[in-house]
Amino acid sequence: MSSMPARTARSIAIIGGTGPAGMGLAFRWAHAGETILIGSRDEQRAQAAAAAIQSRVGKRANVSGMENGAACAAADILILTVPFEGQAALLKQLKNSITPGSILIDATVPLAASVGGRASRPLGVWQGSAAQQAAELAPKGVSVVAAFHNLSADLLAGDDPLDCDVVVCSDDPDAAQLTRELAAKIPGVRAIDGGKLENARIVEQITALLIGLNIRHKGHAGIRITGLPPAAYLKA
Repeated sequence: MSSMPARTARSIAIIGGTGPAGMGLAFRWAHAGETILIGSRDEQRAQAAAAAIQSRVGKRANVSGMENGAACAAADILILTVPFEGQAALLKQLKNSITPGSILIDATVPLAASVGGRASRPLGVWQGSAAQQAAELAPKGVSVVAAFHNLSADLLAGDDPLDCDVVVCSDDPDAAQLTRELAAKIPGVRAIDGGKLENARIVEQITALLIGLNIRHKGHAGIRITGLPPAAYLKA
């Protein structure tokens, strides 16, 4: 049985959405016609971010800004795009604002930079991954998905198609499928089913490798998974 709530229209709340990754995803999805709620601890900052995206996308954009808790309460698809050091505290703070039946897509990457180390070095997480930590902290009845770790925020903020795959991991097949469909709305992105949520630890760690490559070669590295049958790749 699907755990996804029935809906005729949907809103996507991007929690911590005023950072580079959140703004990039908000821009791409607003451009694709999705209804976007940008969340922030500071409502005015969220509203300013929404106005900036509205200005870029034009009248067809449906984007607004609000405080994180209000954004969670107003949507049943939530994207968490905060640094790892703030993930646990924010999820505990928002627990009463997240509606059971919601989908929580976690893009958190546990990097040593959060404890004063190098951004190109991953951190070990007791639960196995940042996504599994999110699943432990999320309210009962919320489906957690791990995705969007390996996309360049700089490229997301641009206008050109991305040359990158998004690996989606979840224990809820329906939530994973919806997330893959959202990923495929970003031009140039292919979305791949990465299996169970426990596989998120591998996908998260790839980000540290990509950061190291970007530093070394001054680029915006992503990943492409090759050799799978065409049906494995979901794209626009």
